[in-house]
Amino acid sequence: MTAFHVMAGADHTFSRPAIRKIGIADLVDALKLGLDDFSEKPSHYVFLCLMYPIAGIALAIWSTDQNLLPLLFPLMSGFALLGPIAAIGLYEISRRREKGLDTSWSHAFDVRFSPALPSIIVAGLMLFGLFIVWLFVAQNIYFIYFGDGVPPTLSSFVSSVLTTPEGMAMMLWGDLIGFLFALVVLATTVVTFPLLLDRDVGVVAAIDASIRATLTNPVPVAVWGLIVAALLVIGSIPVFAGLAVVMPILGHASWHLYRKLVVSEG
Repeated sequence: MTAFHVMAGADHTFSRPAIRKIGIADLVDALKLGLDDFSEKPSHYVFLCLMYPIAGIALAIWSTDQNLLPLLFPLMSGFALLGPIAAIGLYEISRRREKGLDTSWSHAFDVRFSPALPSIIVAGLMLFGLFIVWLFVAQNIYFIYFGDGVPPTLSSFVSSVLTTPEGMAMMLWGDLIGFLFALVVLATTVVTFPLLLDRDVGVVAAIDASIRATLTNPVPVAVWGLIVAALLVIGSIPVFAGLAVVMPILGHASWHLYRKLVVSEG
C-alpha cells in the first residue's frame, strides 16, 4: 500500500536533486528520443491520448451549448495547463523502456502503484487549481470590456473580439495574463511529475527542482515552452485530432528532458 506522504519523501527528508546546465541541442535530442519512444508502439499511445482531443472537443461543445462562448478560448488554452497530468502515463512508459521493461500500453496505469502517488495527486490538484483561477481571471477580463452580456452566436463573438477596440484590448490583456499563467506552470512543473515518478522526493522538492531547473536554464526552458505551445496549437487545428499524436510525443520527450535536466541518483 502506498504510504501517505506528500511534502517530503518517504524518509521524511527534503532532498534537492542536482540540476544540469543544458542547451538547445538537448531539446532537439529530447524530441528525437520522444519520437523514438512513440514510434515503438504508436497505435497504443495514440489510443492512450485520444482522451485529450476528445476532452477538448467536449469542452468546446459544452461551452457553446451552455452560453459560455466568452470562456471558449480560455478553456481551450487553459486546458493545456493540465498537460503534465495527462502525460503522466507516458512518463511511466518511457521510464520502463529505458529500463528494458515491458512497455505495453496498460503499464501507463502503473502510476497508481507509485509510492509518490499522493504527491502526484497533490501536484495535479495544484495545476487544476491554477486552471480554475485562470478561468476566473479570463471571465473577469471579458466582463471588464463587454459586461455580462453573452454573444448569441460563435460568429458574432469572434466578430466582436476581432473587429472592436474592446475585443482587441481584451485579447491583449488575456494573452499577457495567460502567458504569465503558462510561465508559472512551466517553471513549476518542467520536471515535477517525471521526478516524482522516478524518485519519491515529495511535492515540495519536486517543484523546487523544477524552479531551479528553470532558473539554471532560462533560455532552453523558455524555448521548450514555446515548442510545446506551438505543437499543441498545430495538433489542435484539425479539430483537436492531432493532439492524439502530438501529446504522446511531447509526453515521452518531456521524460527525456527531465533526464537531461536532473542528475540521476548514484
